[in-house]
Amino acid sequence: MARITASVYTSHVPAIGAAMDLGKTQEPYWQKVFSGYEFSRQWIKDNKPDVVILVFNDHATAFSLDMIPTFAIGCAAEFPVADEGWGPRPVPGVQGHPELAAHIAQSVIQQDFDLTIVNKMDVDHGLTVPLSLLCGDTKRWPFPVIPFAVNVVQYPVPSGMRCFRLGQAIRKAVESFDGDLNVQIWGTGGMSHQLQGPRAGLINREWDNRFLDRLIDDPEGLAQVPHLEYVREAGSEGIELVMWLIARGAMADVAGGPKPTVKHRFYHVPASNTAVGHLILENAL
Repeated sequence: MARITASVYTSHVPAIGAAMDLGKTQEPYWQKVFSGYEFSRQWIKDNKPDVVILVFNDHATAFSLDMIPTFAIGCAAEFPVADEGWGPRPVPGVQGHPELAAHIAQSVIQQDFDLTIVNKMDVDHGLTVPLSLLCGDTKRWPFPVIPFAVNVVQYPVPSGMRCFRLGQAIRKAVESFDGDLNVQIWGTGGMSHQLQGPRAGLINREWDNRFLDRLIDDPEGLAQVPHLEYVREAGSEGIELVMWLIARGAMADVAGGPKPTVKHRFYHVPASNTAVGHLILENAL
C-alpha cells in the first residue's frame, strides 16, 4: 500500500525565493538562513519520495477575494509557476500526480471533508519556495507534487483542530490507495510574522519554539489553540501555522503508531521580516 513516511515543515518566505533566484544565498545575511537547509537537501536525496502532498496557501494568485475555497486539492497533471507581479520565478513547473490526488479527494470527501477539486491552477511562492529550499536549483523537481491549498487569508479560516483531523483523513486516504508509493506530506507557512498595521514586523521567538515543541510532543493539544492566540502571539500572518497541523495529523503516532523521529529542527530570525522555522519528522518503518 501507499504510506506516509515523513512530514516536512517549513516557512515559505517570498524573499527566500528571491535570494535564491538572484544568487544571494552566500551573502552573510542569507547564508545563516540557508545553512539550516543543508541537512535537509541531503536528506531529501537520501529519502526521495514518490510523491509529495504539499500543504500551502495561495497568495491571491489562483484564487482571489471573489472565491476562496477553505480546502482545495490540485488534481491536474501539471501546475505552471505563477506570475506574482514581477514574472514567474525561474524554477520548473510542477508535475502533479492525478491518480493519487483523485483518490485522496474521493476518500477525504467521503470522510465528510468538503474539498474543492482544482484541475487548473498556477502555483505561487507558497509552493515553489519550499521546493527550492529542499531541492535546490534544478531543471526538474525530483518528484510529483499534489498541491493542497488552505485558506488562511480571508476569515473565517479553518481551526487548528479541523486541520489536524483533515491530516488524519489524508493519511487514511493515502493508505487505501491501490499502489506502492512512498509519500511525504509537507506543511508550509509561518512562523510568527505580521505584515501590516502598528505591529508590523512582530516576531515572537519564544512562542514559535514552544509551537515546535508541541508540534513534536503534543500535536493534539496544540490543535486546540484558538485563532485568537495565533493572532495575538504570532501576528496576523502567524495563522498560517494551522497548515502545519494538517501534515502533523497525517503522522502514524496520531493513529496509535510509534512516535516519529525528529530528523532535523531549525529556527532563525530574521528572513526578511519573518521568523523561519523548519522541521523534519520521520515515521518509524
